[in-house]
Amino acid sequence: MDPTILTEKQVQNFERDGFLVIKKGFDSEGIAEIITWTNEVQNYPEAAGKYMMYFEDSLLQSGDRILQRLENFYPYHKGFRGLFDSDDILGRVSDLFGQPAILFKDKINFKLPGGDGFKWHQDQQAGWSTYADLFITAMVCIDEITNDNGPLALVAGHHKDGLVGKEWAPLTDQEMAGMKFETYNLLPGDMVFFDSFVPHGSSPNMTDKPRRVLYITYNRLADHDHREQYYIDKRKNLPPDCERIPGKEYKFLV
Repeated sequence: MDPTILTEKQVQNFERDGFLVIKKGFDSEGIAEIITWTNEVQNYPEAAGKYMMYFEDSLLQSGDRILQRLENFYPYHKGFRGLFDSDDILGRVSDLFGQPAILFKDKINFKLPGGDGFKWHQDQQAGWSTYADLFITAMVCIDEITNDNGPLALVAGHHKDGLVGKEWAPLTDQEMAGMKFETYNLLPGDMVFFDSFVPHGSSPNMTDKPRRVLYITYNRLADHDHREQYYIDKRKNLPPDCERIPGKEYKFLV
């Protein structure tokens, strides 16, 4: 399938590096709409059995619990549902797969002031091979990403090495030997597409402003629709805060 939205050069760069950075993937009007929708879902009340809200301890204010991420909101927000099924995201991912794609999971990482970073990992380490052998995530920058607020760092080329780490564990120093992580400062509307074997991570946000990003993940349509089953499984293994059993310990691994 020839690319219809991306250029052949962009597809080639993705295949070489495992990721692709697109500046101004959304114009000012488009990103303003996404920011409005993000503010809406950020203010959702917790609701068992629906979208999934996860919280974390603030690194800036002892004792405070802050929103870390929101998942599974695709069925509950018309604007985001249309966006995730649009050529802007689904169409570009299909170009990168070289065949039609289908939504696997949807997430916003809020990384509010005092929000922790994410340890170095490959997405495929999180048990995703149960569902398909390859995924592509589209990241949409909502707030400006700088060196100070926990920028995304990626390693080019190592996606071709397959799974270099163990499932359900961050990458070790030994596994990351020879890897060169590069950080990317981004503006609202910029996008990054990366495949599920690209090593990546980020540091905490110790500034006074949020650093929110969309992470929308797809697999090949030919590998079937696993979205519903994925979230059934996730609710069992790592339920959102409002569905947890008091006194039981839950731990986010990768």
